[in-house]
Amino acid sequence: MDEKKLDKAMELFSLLLTGEEVSKKHNVELYEAYSSNAQVADMLDLLLKKANLRLYEYNYALYLSSGENNRVFGFTNDELKKIIGLRLNRELYLAYFIIFETVTLFYEDSGTNNHREYVRTDDIIEKVSSALHHIIPKLEIFVKNETEDHSLRTIALLWEDMPMTAANDDMSTLKAARGSKVGFVKLVFNFLEDQNLFTQLGGRYYPKDRFRALVENYYEDGRGRLYEIAGKYRENSGNGDFFAAKKEEDDASH
Repeated sequence: MDEKKLDKAMELFSLLLTGEEVSKKHNVELYEAYSSNAQVADMLDLLLKKANLRLYEYNYALYLSSGENNRVFGFTNDELKKIIGLRLNRELYLAYFIIFETVTLFYEDSGTNNHREYVRTDDIIEKVSSALHHIIPKLEIFVKNETEDHSLRTIALLWEDMPMTAANDDMSTLKAARGSKVGFVKLVFNFLEDQNLFTQLGGRYYPKDRFRALVENYYEDGRGRLYEIAGKYRENSGNGDFFAAKKEEDDASH
């Protein structure tokens, strides 16, 4: 074993774990070692596999994501509720649903980028409302069991009962909060910003390269039950972009 190449792989592993950028612009030597040396890449891939982590390359940069059911580097449902600022499981499932629908505003069901530059809060609200409006009356077509039926109905009722804004909200200074559609979407996007997936400017949310790297790869290797439901939805409605192909949906069924 070449110790120098192993050292490079270990250094890459360490930097990626701590959230350091490894790209053509930052930590360039290590990025080039990964890109140009198959042994370094293979060693790093082995380390990541042992740690149940996934590595994605996008736009000349490397991005790390936890593998399925990774309880060391990933989040549990309880941890996510605390981080986002939620209390109930149904609120967390609604947050997942909002993330799914956000993805579909940027990508078609095949993972094809539709070149949208940004979204606003009202875009997300309209998308979530439309999706729930179309699927709830036809749940018997889409779901496999009572658990899925109950989960989707719970999400729909929670969303329907939320006012657009809280009664005491000042429209000019709306904040993230659990009590309204606008506030709830802002809570979710605060989390997405903290995860380096979006950046907010003037009320617009712009996807970052890490978002695109994760989504485009998850369309290929992380599709779960909600993607199957999406396929049935398209077959029955002709609509091509109902659910996103993110992997978090597996947690929402627990």
